[in-house]
Amino acid sequence: MPDPSPRRSRRGQAILLLAMMAFGLLTMTICLPSMQQWAGIFGTSQAQVQLTFGAYVVSYGAFQLVYGPLSDRHGRRLLMVAGLGVAVLGLVLAALARSIDALVAARFVQGAGAAACMVLGRAAIQDLFSGPERTRMMAYVGMAMGLCPPLATVLGGQLHVVLGWQSNFVVMAVVGSLLMVTAWRGLPAAPVAGAASPAAAQPARSGWLADFAELLAHRQYRFNVLILALNSASFYAFLGGAPVLLGHLGVGPDRVGFFIMMIPMSYIVGNFLSTRVVVRWGEAAMRHVGAVLTLSGIVAVVLLSWLGVHHPLALSVPLMLLGIGHGLWIPPTLGATVGAVPALAGSAAALAGVSQQLLGALGGYAVGWIPLTTAAPLALLMLSISLTAAWSERQAERRPTP
Repeated sequence: MPDPSPRRSRRGQAILLLAMMAFGLLTMTICLPSMQQWAGIFGTSQAQVQLTFGAYVVSYGAFQLVYGPLSDRHGRRLLMVAGLGVAVLGLVLAALARSIDALVAARFVQGAGAAACMVLGRAAIQDLFSGPERTRMMAYVGMAMGLCPPLATVLGGQLHVVLGWQSNFVVMAVVGSLLMVTAWRGLPAAPVAGAASPAAAQPARSGWLADFAELLAHRQYRFNVLILALNSASFYAFLGGAPVLLGHLGVGPDRVGFFIMMIPMSYIVGNFLSTRVVVRWGEAAMRHVGAVLTLSGIVAVVLLSWLGVHHPLALSVPLMLLGIGHGLWIPPTLGATVGAVPALAGSAAALAGVSQQLLGALGGYAVGWIPLTTAAPLALLMLSISLTAAWSERQAERRPTP
């Protein structure tokens, strides 16, 4: 009889990796319902409050470039535990914050630590799984990433009302501490033998800066990255502005998550549809349909607001088209990005991920400078970003002139 223990161990590692990658997104979004009250609590402007979101997103993206190369030399486990430790420190500092500046700094520390969870989680999947198992794990990751923001905002709103805004950070600090212990005991100290890392596989390359320069020399890569980053900026603008807007529309912190979750849930639906229609439609047609649905949903929000329909559902229901549209638009764009230079797939993914987080942070911060008493200003900001993404789509389709 075969020994079932390796299978159980592999299943446990899969659950652990999913939990760690989810941790970063949960930490990012669990406090969103509290943001509508932080301006009053700290006696500051809404623009300053939006910095708490932007600071997390910037460090969460930028530090992924740090953890990846280091983990190739020192193993995933050590860096994962260190990153979780930094994140827990940031969460404790946030719970103790007495000013908006201290909270912004604490959120930056949180993002710097949680960045390890995403980039090293993906690297560990490459180390530990192969063939159909690896594909299945990536599918689970996509589903988990879609579920995290809505579930976190619902939980965060309930904790805010019952225990206060600090409780969100306390809960995540406890979760992060448990993950630290579990990661130390459950992950291998070094990449699995035979799992080639980019650094090991290509020692003769001149360095990661040269790799990035080579990638950016490809027109299709540049514009596909821009499409991903702009769509992230549009969605993060929604995440940053929706809690404040919904507050003006009479939705308290305990109910904000239910309206926000409609968009990520529709994104999951769009991803599911993409697996069904990609062969029949082709990637180009699927991207076009995704772009049209995205723009249609945002335009519908603008029109409803101009017609005087000021209701939370007048924001959330039309933007479900955006979620489905992104679900059709983003997967083939990601594939085109990573496949631009197959030998540099890892660097391509890292650079695209950082670009998404940086423009996402800009989108999340920009909403602090527009009025959020009605949906039209937020929707117009999202529309301008998405129109630029649609323009980038046209540019990505153009082939370089010989």
